[in-house]
Amino acid sequence: MTKTATLRRKSSAAPTRANGRQPVRFAVIGGSGLYEMKSITDVSEVRVKTPFGDPSDAIILGTIRGVRCAFLPRHGRGHKILPGEINGRANIWALKSLGVERIISVGAVGSLREELAPRHFVFPDQLADETKGRRSTFFGEGIVGHVAFAHPFCGAMSRSLFETARGQGVTAHEGGTYICMEGPAFSSRAESLMHRQLGYSIIGMTAIPEAKLAREAEICYAPMALVTDYDCWKEGEEVSIEQVVANLSANVANAQRVIEEALPKLAGLSRSCQCASAMATAVFTRPEAMNKATYKKLELLIGKYVPA
Repeated sequence: MTKTATLRRKSSAAPTRANGRQPVRFAVIGGSGLYEMKSITDVSEVRVKTPFGDPSDAIILGTIRGVRCAFLPRHGRGHKILPGEINGRANIWALKSLGVERIISVGAVGSLREELAPRHFVFPDQLADETKGRRSTFFGEGIVGHVAFAHPFCGAMSRSLFETARGQGVTAHEGGTYICMEGPAFSSRAESLMHRQLGYSIIGMTAIPEAKLAREAEICYAPMALVTDYDCWKEGEEVSIEQVVANLSANVANAQRVIEEALPKLAGLSRSCQCASAMATAVFTRPEAMNKATYKKLELLIGKYVPA
């Protein structure tokens, strides 16, 4: 049994404590099973109200090997939210308000390369966006921001996760491009072949807008991509929901082991990456010209650079 609290966060330049605890520095965004790990203790739930609406679900808080961590099921418990319906802004803002500095994003992907086989893990280093109409920024409505995104994932964090996965005996691959499609339908064969010709490595539906919003929130973000299928480019290997679910379920135990082993290592990793100061020069609007209501919503993200 877990206890549930509702947190009504005020916009502020610094995160507040959750239920009297120290801010939670780490978060895992993924599906069910990732917050039911054997070593997790001191479990509770919080429902965070944000200026951008409700997150996908209550956020589960717990301790793993002495490290506090938040767990958020991106599709909601029971898997009831389409990829294009996920309120990414609410999810990332809520995690930022809890003090989160690093996000491990766990999700199913299709493989566009022969060597990236089902049940392998991939830690990509690049991202391409084919989504349609998703809200991929906190900015607008009177405040303009342009964040650098040449390297969309935190390299130091991805490297640590990759090495941990290899150390746990998981077949893992480092690098490659994640192409994010709109969905919810899987690729047509023509699309799959086109993506292969463009040199992409894996295809999924959830890294956008998470990665862009995490960068605006100055949160290190690293995908742990779990290969479930060969998309539909490979003859005789057409994707099916049954195949995806079976391979994803088989990967959950490995994902749990990698997360449990990685968290203490990540806790000792310095944040010398550019993620931690991504907003330092990203806000273009002059303070006196800013929409006050919008600033109130964004103060958590830009308050340390643009005081009220």
